[in-house]
Amino acid sequence: MTTTITTSKPFHIDKKRVYEAYKAVKSHGDAAGVDGQTIEQFEADLGRNLYRI
Repeated sequence: MTTTITTSKPFHIDKKRVYEAYKAVKSHGDAAGVDGQTIEQFEADLGRNLYRI
C-alpha cells in the first residue's frame, strides 16, 4: 500500500530555493513586482507569502 500526498502545487520546490530566490529579489532594491506589491508589503507576511510561492 502506498500513500499519495496531494498539494495544490504541480511540483515540489525546495523551501531553501524559494528563500534564496526571495533574498536575490530583495537585494535588487525596492521596486514593486508585476503585481504592484513592494518588498515591504511582501515581508509583512513573509512566512505565508513564501509558502504561496
